[in-house]
Amino acid sequence: MVTPDDAIDAIRGTGGAQPGARALHAKGTLYRGTFTATPDAAGLSRAKHLDGSEVRALVRFSNGSGNPKQPDGSPGVRGLAVKFTLPDGSTTDVSTQTARLFVSSKPEGFVDLLKAMRPGLTTPLRMAKYFVTHPRLLGTLPVVRDANKVPTSYATIEYHGLHAFRWVSADGNARFVRYHLIPAAGVSYLSGSDGRDVGPDFLTDELNTRLAQGPVRFDYRVQIAGPQDSTTDPSAPWRSVETVTVGTLEITGLDTEREHDGDIVVFDPMRVTDGIEPSDDPVLHFRSLAYSASVQLRTGVARGSEAPPA
Repeated sequence: MVTPDDAIDAIRGTGGAQPGARALHAKGTLYRGTFTATPDAAGLSRAKHLDGSEVRALVRFSNGSGNPKQPDGSPGVRGLAVKFTLPDGSTTDVSTQTARLFVSSKPEGFVDLLKAMRPGLTTPLRMAKYFVTHPRLLGTLPVVRDANKVPTSYATIEYHGLHAFRWVSADGNARFVRYHLIPAAGVSYLSGSDGRDVGPDFLTDELNTRLAQGPVRFDYRVQIAGPQDSTTDPSAPWRSVETVTVGTLEITGLDTEREHDGDIVVFDPMRVTDGIEPSDDPVLHFRSLAYSASVQLRTGVARGSEAPPA
């Protein structure tokens, strides 16, 4: 069975997981904002942040690489993570990225892929072997390709949750959902040549300039699983096209309070709250363990009881 340390070692082999930085999504910036749920949200889940009242949100935009100095014009997955503050002061997290699907149904497949990707003369041979032994990856390649396009702005791309969560309403009805954050500004990307001409931090610079003109907004939508949709395999697309807009995320400016003097911020999708339950997706449960290993790597501090049960 693969361990979190195995995953960290594999990420290191591709040039990521550097001391002092997150193992993946190492380059990112924190922002402040608010979230307000729609009336439809309360019909799907009894979670307190979905009752329609405005709640505080801490947001992190990031590049997917483990290299904290990766230029923003480089192709790659982007991330948008959100930490909602509940009325009792506790928090619940959402983690999304530009890829709609994960590359594997299990942690072992992801670690094997990272090992195959290690730079070297035998990389093409290792990758060819991986595709032979993991033929389902071929179906995700178009999704991964689209997710790696360079956006015009962090505010002009869609972000997607990889995992299914069980939303339970006040009357006990339950549905499995996947998350999607849709930009109010619309979707736009740079051309390949434009990506080579931008500054190394242009995504953060552009977003800060944009925020000086007003808030950045995303529609928070959930896709409701159909009877044939897997709730445990993040590499499997869903057939269901039923979606519900459950709220608006409004980002207002930079956060200047967190991640100073040893403060640790972890956006862990396993940190749920009453009315939201994790599925049995093995990748989802593994992520929480991997985050703990990553925290240990970048800070030397064990997460301990701060980590949600996995």
